[in-house]
Amino acid sequence: MTEIFLEDLVVGQTFSSGRLQIDTESIKHFAAEFDPQPFHLDEQAARQTIFRGLAASGWHTAALTMRLLVASFKPAGGLIGASLDELSWPRPVRPGDELRIEIEILEIRPSKSRPEQGIVKIRVTTLNQADKAVQIYIANIVVLGCRKEESNHKVDAVEKM
Repeated sequence: MTEIFLEDLVVGQTFSSGRLQIDTESIKHFAAEFDPQPFHLDEQAARQTIFRGLAASGWHTAALTMRLLVASFKPAGGLIGASLDELSWPRPVRPGDELRIEIEILEIRPSKSRPEQGIVKIRVTTLNQADKAVQIYIANIVVLGCRKEESNHKVDAVEKM
């Protein structure tokens, strides 16, 4: 996939990822290090909670989403977050779930103070194998503008004048 520049994006445009399967071991490993709660670590204890079974940490889901995002959406300069407007986890991620993401361009704002870049508002929806949303977030990312080749041609044209 080639780099995407600000000028390449259009409001309403969508991108999608491949799939990533999550297993019990990875849920427990992530939870043990970053979110050590019974419903992420122990199947028996998890059955007694509102989850009624082992569930991945929301932060694990966020990390898996980032992995899918980096593999499927390549803004010029990298995925640089400016802010996060909303984040929700409408349903838990379970062992055996197969996740994928859909990215939608919501808004494009060229920078007035930095003409070489802009802010793009995106909605990233993480879906399971049943196409049910397990995470939804809206973020603002920094995206570079103007392809280098085009920029060099503009400089050449100015120098020839």
